[in-house]
Amino acid sequence: MEAAKSVNNGGPVAPKDPVKKRPFFFIMQGKQVYGSPQPDGRGIQFIYENDGRLIDAARLAGNISDDYMLELLRSTAGFRKMVHSIGVSVTGRVPDEKVNFVMQMYPKAPGEPATSIEKELDMDGMENIIELSDVNWLASDHEIGQTRFEFARPGIQASVDVRFYLNEGFVAPIQREETLVNFESDNYKKMIARSLRLKGNTGRIEALLAKAGAGEDITLGFIGGSITQGAGAIPIHEKCYARVFADEFEKKYAKGGKVDLVKAGVGGTPSELGMIRFERDVLRDGVKKPDLIVIEFAVNDEGDETKGICFESLIRKAYRLPWKPAVVILFAVFSNDWNLQDRLGPVGVRYQIPMVSVLDAVSPQFMLLPEDGRVISKNQYFYDQYHPSNLGHQIMSDCIINLLDVVNAEPSQYEEEVELDKTEPAIGADFEKVVLLDRKEMPRLKSRFGIELVSEGSFADIDKDLQHVEMDSEIKPVPEFPYNWCHEENSANNDPFVMKITCSKLLLVHKDSGLPNAGVGVVYVDGKKVLEADPLKNGWTHCNAVIIHNGKRTKEHEIRIELAPGMEKKKFTILGFGVVE
Repeated sequence: MEAAKSVNNGGPVAPKDPVKKRPFFFIMQGKQVYGSPQPDGRGIQFIYENDGRLIDAARLAGNISDDYMLELLRSTAGFRKMVHSIGVSVTGRVPDEKVNFVMQMYPKAPGEPATSIEKELDMDGMENIIELSDVNWLASDHEIGQTRFEFARPGIQASVDVRFYLNEGFVAPIQREETLVNFESDNYKKMIARSLRLKGNTGRIEALLAKAGAGEDITLGFIGGSITQGAGAIPIHEKCYARVFADEFEKKYAKGGKVDLVKAGVGGTPSELGMIRFERDVLRDGVKKPDLIVIEFAVNDEGDETKGICFESLIRKAYRLPWKPAVVILFAVFSNDWNLQDRLGPVGVRYQIPMVSVLDAVSPQFMLLPEDGRVISKNQYFYDQYHPSNLGHQIMSDCIINLLDVVNAEPSQYEEEVELDKTEPAIGADFEKVVLLDRKEMPRLKSRFGIELVSEGSFADIDKDLQHVEMDSEIKPVPEFPYNWCHEENSANNDPFVMKITCSKLLLVHKDSGLPNAGVGVVYVDGKKVLEADPLKNGWTHCNAVIIHNGKRTKEHEIRIELAPGMEKKKFTILGFGVVE
C-alpha cells in the first residue's frame, strides 16, 4: 500500500488498492526460533526440511492434504512448479535488529553446489516476499534441505511465519487460526490424566517425594533422543520438557533443597547407544546419583536391531542402581500418532515401573474440533514432524508431574519390588552390563577385558568434528565421544585398527556424516567381515551404535577395522565400543 500524498486541494489521495494476494499455505506459523551460539559468534536456528520434514510441515501448519501438492514438495523442481513466492515475517523483541533468512537446497549428489535463497529482514513482523523467478537456480538442486534464521549474535528469540504463495492452477485450503491452550480447563486436565499408562510400584516415587519434602537435595536424570535433548524447544535449555519439569518439581515438591538437572538426550540415537553411554552421561562416571531417572526412547528405537533387548537392558541397568532411584518410562509421540509403547510397554509391566504416554494424552483429541473438546492442535503441539514445540514440551512435563501428583495424593502402600535376578526379562537383557570403551576408558578397562591394542594403524588421530548436544541446563553444546580414533581424510596409509578383547558381546560406535569426505569402514571379527559401516547412509553427523559380535560365551576376539578399498583417502571415525563380559 502506498503512503498517502498531498494534492492541490490539501486533501489526501486515496491509496491504491492492494495487490490481491495469491492463495497460500503456511509451513511455519508462529514458530519460535532461537539463535543458538555458533563458533563464529553468530546465533543460528536450523530447521531441517529434507526427508519428508517439509511435507509434514505443510500438513501440520498449512492444512495441506492433497497428495499431488505434497509430492511436489519432495523436489526442487516440484517446489518451483507449485510455488510462486515465499512470504517471511519475523517478530522479535528488538524490531530494528536484522535476521538473515536462508532456504538452502540440497544437491543431487554430495559435494555438488546448490542454491541458497537468502534475504535480510527486519524483525518487525512485516512480511517480506521472495519471488522464485528472481532466484538463480542451479541444475544440481535436488530438494529443499533446510531453513535457517541467522542472527548477528546468539541468544536472540523470535517468532516467525513462512508462507508459500502458489502459482496459477493451485488452490490452498483455508488456513487454520489456532486458539490459545487453556491449561486450567477440565479438558486439559483430562488430557493430561490419560497419559498415566501404568502407575506401577510407587515406592520409589514416594521415597523421592519424601526426600524432597524433607528439604534434601534432589537430582533428576533424563536420558533419551533428540526430544530429551530438547529439540523443538525455544530456547532449548530453558523450555525443554526436562528443564520445565525440573523447575516445576522444585516449585511444587522441593522444600528448600537444591534440584539438580542431569539431561542426557542425544539426537538421532536409540537405546542401543543409550545403554552404552548411561554411566558416562547420566551417572557422570559416579559423580551423580539421580533420585529420578526418566527414560525416553519410544520414538527412536524403531531401528533397534534387538527389537527391545537394548531398551530392557537399559531399564534394568537403571533399576538395579544400589540407591534405588525412581525410574519412569516415558513414551513420546511423532506427528503420525506413532510410538513403540506397544513393543516396549511389557518391560514396564514386568518390573511394575511407572509408564507415562504422551501419545495416550494428546493423540485422541487431535481429531476433534475445539468445540468438541480439542485442547491443542497438531500444529501447536509439534515443532516439526518429530519434535514438540514449547507447548508440546510443557505438556510432556505436565504428564510426568501428573504421575507424581497421583502418587502424592494417595496413601502410601508398601509393595515388594521385583527382584531382577529372579525375574525373567520381558524381551531380553543381554546387554545390561554393557560398558563404554574409548581412548579415555581403555587404560582402566584393559585388565578387566584383557584388551591389547595391537595397532591404532591409521586411526591415530582424534576427530573433533563431532555431534554436539546441549546437556543439563546449559546452552553451550558438548561434543559426544571426544575420545575417539580417527582415520583422517588423505591419510598417508590405510593400516588397520587392530584390537584383541575378551568379551561375549561387542558393539561399535562410529560417526555418521553428511560430508562427501566420509568413507566406508570395514569391520572384521576374528578375520570374518561382519560389517560395512557407511557414514553416509544416515547422512548427518551423529553417533551410530551397531552390534558387531553377539556371542553367548566370553572369549578372546580380534577386531580389525579399515577403510574399504578405494576409500583410503576418505575419513572414518571409531567413536568407541560397547563391551559385555
